[in-house]
Amino acid sequence: MFTLIEAAGWPIWLLIIASLIALTLIVERALFLRSSNINPPGLLNDVVGELKARGVSGQMLAKLSDSSPLGKVFAAGLKNIKNPPQVMKESIEEAGRVAAHEMERFLTTLGTIASISPLLGLFGTVVGMIEIFGAQNGGGAAPAELAHGISVALYNTAFGLIVAVPSMIAYRHFRSSVDSFTIEMEQQAIKLVEIVHGERNK
Repeated sequence: MFTLIEAAGWPIWLLIIASLIALTLIVERALFLRSSNINPPGLLNDVVGELKARGVSGQMLAKLSDSSPLGKVFAAGLKNIKNPPQVMKESIEEAGRVAAHEMERFLTTLGTIASISPLLGLFGTVVGMIEIFGAQNGGGAAPAELAHGISVALYNTAFGLIVAVPSMIAYRHFRSSVDSFTIEMEQQAIKLVEIVHGERNK
């Protein structure tokens, strides 16, 4: 591994740092953006059941807020349960925007890494080409210096693509997941408002 890094030259360290950051973000978002963590199944039925049994309480709202992003949305709506449906929906929309922002956290950084990794690889390629031309002299290029320049150019190009492709795939996947979760949260929240105000049974 160290031999490979040595052959690729100092520009490869920029890509190594980018790859470590991307890997950390991918693992963190993969653990956070799970359906059971964002929109726990059966949460709406549990909330409705507790409402009918005991009504809204501070303990219930605190428990909901700590449970999941969907729970935070429900809690925001239930705080205004005595207000008209429009007020309840507005509070839910505000909480939904906060939840969406929380789900999108770090995705901009991941997308940026996916975008700049090929450019970092290209930068390494340019450095390698400079070394190749710098090795030229009156008697031609020294084979060792020429080989090193070619290694720097090719390894950085390849590694830039290796970092960019998985990062872009992960970024697109997480963006799609956030959009799906947001729509599902909106639907669940609308159902809660309609149930609370007697516009639907379940």
